[in-house]
Amino acid sequence: MNNNRGQALVEYVLIIALISVIVIGIVNALGGYLKDAMTKSSCTLMDQEYVQGKKVGEGYCQDKSN
Repeated sequence: MNNNRGQALVEYVLIIALISVIVIGIVNALGGYLKDAMTKSSCTLMDQEYVQGKKVGEGYCQDKSN
């Protein structure tokens, strides 16, 4: 009998590594947009106004009175 457990484990590790590399690439490419989305959400939760920055990912929260 052949034992293929080790081979299957290596294949799963390679698949997980490939998926991780793809996810990291997507986050790097869309990082600024994701940061702006999170900032907008936090501004809403804190009852503040979102102010768009000069570049993507540079937005910030500001009091509504200003």
